[in-house]
Amino acid sequence: MLNLMKKILLISSFIINPLILLPSSAQANIKDYPHTEISNRLVKMKLYLPDTENGYYRGTRFEWSGVIPSLKYKGHQYFGEWKSTHDPFFHEDLSGPVEGAITAGLGYDEAETGGRFIRIGVGVLEKPDEKEYQWNHTYKILDYGRWTIDSGKDWIEFKHELNSEIGWGYIYIKKIELKKNEPGFTITHILKNTGAKQIETDQFNHNFFVMDGQLTGPDFTVSFPFALKTENDLKDLMKIENNELLFTRELTEGSIWLLLEGYGTDVRDHEVIVRNHKTGAGVQFKVDKPISRLAFWATTTTLCPENFISISVAPGNEEKWISDYTLFIIKK
Repeated sequence: MLNLMKKILLISSFIINPLILLPSSAQANIKDYPHTEISNRLVKMKLYLPDTENGYYRGTRFEWSGVIPSLKYKGHQYFGEWKSTHDPFFHEDLSGPVEGAITAGLGYDEAETGGRFIRIGVGVLEKPDEKEYQWNHTYKILDYGRWTIDSGKDWIEFKHELNSEIGWGYIYIKKIELKKNEPGFTITHILKNTGAKQIETDQFNHNFFVMDGQLTGPDFTVSFPFALKTENDLKDLMKIENNELLFTRELTEGSIWLLLEGYGTDVRDHEVIVRNHKTGAGVQFKVDKPISRLAFWATTTTLCPENFISISVAPGNEEKWISDYTLFIIKK
């Protein structure tokens, strides 16, 4: 384990060889990757750390900070591995409430083949010869920027600094803190625009809940504070009742994806509750910004309410937003 006592510099600004995708046949073992742990009297959390050479996640779809492979409260587990294989360069091979942008990135549309664009929390990437951005493709990283980390017993702060030749630059801070008097944690984000161009993007949280190792099915409910609806096919697998997503049977293979509607512009709509009625584990998460888009994806081992916000930061300005997670046990 890396010692994170005071501002350990994990990654300098340098370039390594192009990424080579190598499949893995073994499930990820946290001991094999740089990681740390924070805890208090209520909650214990393990986190993977950004690392260009040995990191658990080195893809380009999601941000590299805040990846949580384990979150425990009163004997219940809320995040964990949801696949039996792991490839650090594969776009979806990560755990925990991971965040990223659905949009291609800063400068992608303007870039020619071989040009540069930016993924916040990842780095400066090279645009290949393609007609449009491929969200599930791992791009060549030209500049990783600089990651620094500071931590205490019950908190950790990631800072990513990036400057570029294409007019965009930023300082992105993500601080995860365990709550003092109730089970849960907050993620405080600060995005400072240090470049010459406006930052216009989005951010979504994939969540990847893996609760007590339970398979996706009727024991789970996902609740929303508004009149929930969707135009997508529920596949005789799910139904909507009383603002809740319910499973009618166990998801034994494949996956389901829904684009959800019904929310408004009030931040009170940005609150979701996931419960497992078999084990009693529950989690509520909310964000202090309005929802800009909301989706739901599930496969056999994980279920993922995917909440989106819009971000706009002028040069010299910054934007701050907070995600809040509360863990609880269902009273029977």
